Amino acid sequence: MPASLLSIGELSRRTGISVSAIRFYEARGLVQAIRTRGNQRRFMRADIRRLSFALIAQQLGLKLTEIETALATLPQGRPPTRRDWQAISRQIRTALQAKIEMLEKTRDLLDGCIGCGCLSLDRCALYNRDDRAARAGAGPRFLLGDRPQDFDDDRRPSADPRVSPRQRRRSPP
Repeated sequence: MPASLLSIGELSRRTGISVSAIRFYEARGLVQAIRTRGNQRRFMRADIRRLSFALIAQQLGLKLTEIETALATLPQGRPPTRRDWQAISRQIRTALQAKIEMLEKTRDLLDGCIGCGCLSLDRCALYNRDDRAARAGAGPRFLLGDRPQDFDDDRRPSADPRVSPRQRRRSPP
């Protein structure tokens, strides 16, 4: 057994991940233990990076299935190369970018009306009068990509072209 292999306890100390969590990740296929003659688990040093990646990816909001899919592309039995990790980087970049954009949008809109229908802020009456955003569906419509002006009665086409914008404003949503 090569000296560069780590026990599960050593792997836990290096990653900050509990032994039970490492066993869980092993069962899910994120890491693969090598068994000694005494049936003890030993891990490659490269598994430190695999588990560290999984830990950070989860903290960034990636689902475990996304992490599993990404790590499944890495070779088993040898340490991944820089090229292997670059392939994973390209694979998850789109998901991370979407999360970054959602975080930025949430940061920018959270202190105002988000189109959720609570109508509890003074700005809600301006941006989501009479909870018009609910027409598009459930949830925080403005955080999900709808814009307040999408629900402005003056800009929305009426089902009846003979109804004026002023009449549409007076009618209930």
